[in-house]
Amino acid sequence: YHKSKNKVNIRGSMEYLKELTQRRKKAHAQFVKLDSKTYKAFLELEKVTFCDGALSKKMKELIAVGISAAVNCESCIQWHTEYALKAGATEKEVMEALEVAIEIGGGRAVATARLATEVMQNIKDGDFTSAQY
Repeated sequence: YHKSKNKVNIRGSMEYLKELTQRRKKAHAQFVKLDSKTYKAFLELEKVTFCDGALSKKMKELIAVGISAAVNCESCIQWHTEYALKAGATEKEVMEALEVAIEIGGGRAVATARLATEVMQNIKDGDFTSAQY
């Protein structure tokens, strides 16, 4: 469970995913407002990292899905799961990236991998997409 503003949301629920998105957008706006040069460089790094090269954008997003689960970053797993699907990854490909993360990260990665399955289901159901600043 995740406590937020004196209420309890089931982790991975639609409300929790929306809350992650709202927090990311608010933080993004604050970094932009404060004219963070480091943040601008990070956004540029993100653009050049996740473009087609020797590895496709899809493959890079799948790698990011695995890393996100292994390091237990919920906002990252939400973002990169959505972008992996947008880049053409199948649910099975995302699941295999998560399985690699689970092998590397153990139980900690399982917790974040569960959130990725909910993100995929929400997208499949057409309920919610958050992969934007």
